[in-house]
Amino acid sequence: MGDNLDIDISLQDPMWETIPGIEALVHKAVETTISSAHLPREVVGKHLEISIVLANDDLVHILNKEYRDKDQSTNVLTFASIDSDEPQIGDEYNLGDVILSFQTLEREAQEQDKFMNDHFFHLLVHGTLHILGYDHIEEDDANTMETLEIRILEKLGIQNPYIEAIF
Repeated sequence: MGDNLDIDISLQDPMWETIPGIEALVHKAVETTISSAHLPREVVGKHLEISIVLANDDLVHILNKEYRDKDQSTNVLTFASIDSDEPQIGDEYNLGDVILSFQTLEREAQEQDKFMNDHFFHLLVHGTLHILGYDHIEEDDANTMETLEIRILEKLGIQNPYIEAIF
């Protein structure tokens, strides 16, 4: 997948640098997700591009308000090109943007008693699947997406985020 995929990482908050090897982790999670998912026919055989924005609550809040009409921050926002009415012509396909908020992820990880890296991987996989056209609006679609997330996270050495940890 590596030669057929460009991952543009934009570090918008220095707090992300507190996670050792953050860029390598992004590559590992995105590459594993794309190679494990059923790709939409529009992107098959094309050189893929994806943008990962490692942001903060302030930026995500602004984007969430402007584009989703929600006046709050959130853990991950996705802007998928596949949802656009404009077809992409040529051998390259820009999948879109996955934008994550460090502060929200950190807070959620603490509240849910999860490791920050595990929660980050989960939401990066989740956002990448959205970029590929997966959603969780209908129950069947949610089950499909959740099952795929669990399988991908398992490949990454992370336990099922949908079950309570047993200590």
